[in-house]
Parts: sequence; C-alpha cells; structure tokens
Amino acid sequence: MRILVTGGAGFIGSHVVDAYLALGHDVAVVDDLSSGTRDNLSREATFFHLDILGPRLDEAFAAHRPQVVNHHAAQIDVRRAVADPVRDISVNIIGTVRLLERCAAHGVERVIFASTGGAIYGEPRYLPADEEHPIAPLSPYGLDKFAAEHYLRIFREQGGPEYAILRYANVYGPRQDPHGEAGVVAIFTNAMLRGDTPTIFGDGEQTRDFVYVGDVARANVLALAAKLSGPVNIGTGQPISVNAICRSLAQATGFDRPPRCAPERAGEVRDIYLDCHLAREQMGWSAEVGLEDGLVRTVEFFRARGHRP
Repeated sequence: MRILVTGGAGFIGSHVVDAYLALGHDVAVVDDLSSGTRDNLSREATFFHLDILGPRLDEAFAAHRPQVVNHHAAQIDVRRAVADPVRDISVNIIGTVRLLERCAAHGVERVIFASTGGAIYGEPRYLPADEEHPIAPLSPYGLDKFAAEHYLRIFREQGGPEYAILRYANVYGPRQDPHGEAGVVAIFTNAMLRGDTPTIFGDGEQTRDFVYVGDVARANVLALAAKLSGPVNIGTGQPISVNAICRSLAQATGFDRPPRCAPERAGEVRDIYLDCHLAREQMGWSAEVGLEDGLVRTVEFFRARGHRP
C-alpha cells in the first residue's frame, strides 16, 4: 500500500516507517523536523519536509496519493502542554483536523491515529485502565488527543476515511530524544552514560506502563487491516515505578550514584497502567519485549552512538 506517515522522522514514527518498509509498502514521510531528525529517516522512504499546519501539506498528498495515513506528528510533552496549551491545541487538534481534511479530499481509505493511554484517563478510578474508563485528563495534552479522536469519528460519519485509534502507554526504546522533557528512559540512560546524576521528580514511586517501541511499531502494522470497535490500549498491563526504572538502568549502564530528587510536576498522573485485552482480541497484538530486555537494547543503542560512562 501507499502509506503517508506524519511525524515519521520522530522516535515512534520512524520505527513505524521501518516496519512498513520491511513489509514492502510504499512509504512517504511528512515531518517538520522540529523534534524528529533526518538520522531517523530511512532512505527508502520519500521525505516531505513540511509542517502539518503549513500551506504546503496538500503537496505531499498530491504527490504520494496515499491509501493510508498514519498520524504521529504531535506535540507530545505533557509539561509543555500545561505551560502553552494554545500551542498544544494548534498542533494536536487543528493539525489533526487539517490532516483529516486532506484525507477526505484525496480519498484516503484509512487513518491510524497515535493517541495516549498514559494521559487521556487522568488519575485512574481503577487499574488497569481499560478503554471504557472515564476520560478525565489532567493536562491539555490528554484533552487534545481525546478531542482529535472525536474528530476522526465525525469525519468518518461524514464520509471520510475509516480509522484506528491506538492509545499508547509510555513508549521507550532506541531513537527516543534524551534531551527533551518527556521520555524518562532515554533521559536517564543518556545522563548515566555521560556520568551525570539523573533527576527524579517526586518520590519516584509513581508508576507507569512502559512499552517497547518495536512492539508499538508492530501494533501499527496490525492496525492497517484490523477492524476495531473503538480505541485500543497499547501497553504491557504492568506497573513499573520510576525508581525501579532508575535502578535497572543504573545496573545496565554501570552507574553507581543515587539520583537527585526534585518536587513533582503538575499535569502528571500518579499511577497509570493499561488493560490491553482489546488489542489482543481485535488485533492479535500483545507486548512481546520484556522490560529488562528492552532497557538493555535502549542502553546499547545510546552507547553505540558514542556515549560512554
């Protein structure tokens, strides 16, 4: 198939691109490189250096004529969303709507949308959180992703493309940005390999559902054909504390100093992990890469890029 991946030079999107290319699909990437990098781009993919909010978005659709659009372009930092909610709305809602307009105009058959399971449910009323859990996000990021999900539904009801919504847990792995505000695994790994002390915000006992990026890419492959009844969670269903992540990475990197502590940050839930039974039932997907294996692969990636303890 001809597939257009927005945000395809980014952390998750580039792994999705590689998974599609490995199956022989004709893949094009739209990315403004604001957070992605050319180093992540496969030479086999056609690249359009475009902003989804810019006036030239139609050029990519006209040139590539995609049957499927995989939408990963987003402002993903929860804390940045809290600090600048207008920017978050612009990228994550208006950008998605503009993309859906182009999909409808160019006859795109299917949209795969990267949503959030980590931020959309808010502070959980029960755990693990399934797709029926009440929606009560604590940050503009979670709210904007939920609004975008509903725009997918509205466009479909008006004759637009079919869609699949994947609500990700906390994704980690190779190519994650170690210099951003999000992505504790990459940030800790980079700090430890450089000999810098990582910072834990809060007491470190807050828990997350950490899912390896290769497993997430496989979910995007399955979503090409899956008939879904609604959004599906993509995670492991296992809670892991930030302190536990820090200890495992210290062992993998050989780092031998305690982390630095700082006050907790606004807009983040205390504990979240996901019930992923719908992904198993409707897509045949479940996480396959265990946490320790995934962390070792991540450390090896950063070490190979030249970081040394």
